[in-house]
Amino acid sequence: MPGTAGTRGLSVLPHRLRTVTTSVLLDSGVVNRCRRRVHLEHDPAMADATKAPPDPTGEQRKADAAAHRRAIADEIAGLVGPGWTEIPREARSSDREQLTRDAMAEGARFIWAAQLPRDEVGGRRGHIDLLVRTETGYVPVLVVRHKVSDPGQGAQTTPLATPWPDARQADQRRRVRPQPRDVLRLAHAYRMLQAAGHAAEGSAVAGVIGLDGDAVVWHDLEAPTWPGGRTALAEYDARFADRHAIATSAATGGEPLAQPSRIVECRTCPWWPVCRVELEQARDVSLVVRGEEASTLRAAGVRTVDDLALVDPEDESLPQTGMPMSDAVGLAKAWLADLTVVRRVPRIAVPRAEVEVDVDMESFGDAGAYLWGALLTGADVGERPGYYAFATWEPLPTDDEARSFAAFWEWLMVVRLRARARGLSFRAYCYNELAENRWLLSSAKRFAGKPGIPTTEQVQAFITSDAWFDLFGSVRDHFLCSRGKGLKTIAPVAGFRWRDPEASGENSMRWYRDAVGLDGGQPNNDQRVRLLEYNEDDVRATHALRGWMSSPAVYDVPYVGDL
Repeated sequence: MPGTAGTRGLSVLPHRLRTVTTSVLLDSGVVNRCRRRVHLEHDPAMADATKAPPDPTGEQRKADAAAHRRAIADEIAGLVGPGWTEIPREARSSDREQLTRDAMAEGARFIWAAQLPRDEVGGRRGHIDLLVRTETGYVPVLVVRHKVSDPGQGAQTTPLATPWPDARQADQRRRVRPQPRDVLRLAHAYRMLQAAGHAAEGSAVAGVIGLDGDAVVWHDLEAPTWPGGRTALAEYDARFADRHAIATSAATGGEPLAQPSRIVECRTCPWWPVCRVELEQARDVSLVVRGEEASTLRAAGVRTVDDLALVDPEDESLPQTGMPMSDAVGLAKAWLADLTVVRRVPRIAVPRAEVEVDVDMESFGDAGAYLWGALLTGADVGERPGYYAFATWEPLPTDDEARSFAAFWEWLMVVRLRARARGLSFRAYCYNELAENRWLLSSAKRFAGKPGIPTTEQVQAFITSDAWFDLFGSVRDHFLCSRGKGLKTIAPVAGFRWRDPEASGENSMRWYRDAVGLDGGQPNNDQRVRLLEYNEDDVRATHALRGWMSSPAVYDVPYVGDL
């Protein structure tokens, strides 16, 4: 599909371009990258194009990942003893490549930060965090700063002290958490090892060490684990061939093989300023419907927002998209009218209660949830109305997170029980329950048995009850949002404003680092106050949004049927 990270549309690539030989070498990132971005990165005419500045949060994530890799390297080197070889990352790429060749030729048992030999024929270049030698060759191991397994069983793992595939066993405590990006990066490294004649014989096995940093999770790259029974290697080969054709055509002045299309990745892509201009000039349909839906509509001849606004939603000859056609047409009309929100239904109804609590959680990546904020409003239940914060300011991960979570849960349940005892209805609200539910359940699992921690059954009973309501779902059901349904986008329509002009989930990550002194400095109390105010504004935003949706003012928003 044009503009996406998938492999759709390969059949339309001109056959003559598939046989072009070129010196274009691509790293593993291209298989997870937007097809249009690959074109722009290799088009000489775009060398001086204005791109978005580096995202500070993204840069910080890269630094965190580098620090995590360093810690893992030091730990494994200390565990395995002799046979550890490290390639200096600061050296020139060509020198690093030669050092890696020499280490493999000498049969080094472990090679850290390997710069793999370039595959001129296949068009590949790249590096891998760790190469582990077996009796017949090398297997690649990737180190990442996110979770690669979940509680469960069945994953094939080995301890860090024995990080070789022959020692792997079915783990009774872990199951694999699907991370397609990681597996495709491993497939890239495997193909490069094959081209260099250094891949271990037998099945294509590769490992990954995640955020927990206590085990290697092994993947069989030839297992039929992808949709349609495809293997990771087959998926990788198709994607890489597609990206290589795109890059080669761009580098040699050929016909562009990928056109811009707005997808989720655009939000953080440095090339978005370039694509946005093209899409807006073309009034491209992906400005209101993304990804697969936009591709489907283009194939049916609906290429612009204007085209979509004129579509008859009842026309059965049009292909089905992921959303109702009436919604897609309504979004197009809203975009043309420059409306952020329109009502998709004539009447709005939001469940209310006599005692209401708005809840918002702040987490730091996969490390934990450091703050649970709550706003209590409504009838008197013997608790102070207003904002409550249940936080830990010990750097995550920390067992003190159990204390703050237990305090939040106990307070919430006390409010609920007191409301019930007084014959009052109760309801707690969040915005997009996926995040809150994840941390409610995972906190109960991780801290099971600690004082005040509920069981997972208790948490599950609460989040599936009428007492827990996702306001995001209500917004989705009642409105069409031409610029997204995020709280920062929708709450201003209801008249709410955050106190901090830089309020965002991404920025809160930076504030948290300073608040707890995560980078070695003194904890910054001003940043703690900033986070508390940010969290308080989030819960007040859901409260204001719900109040607006329950008021006559909501009918000032146009109904899509009237556009």
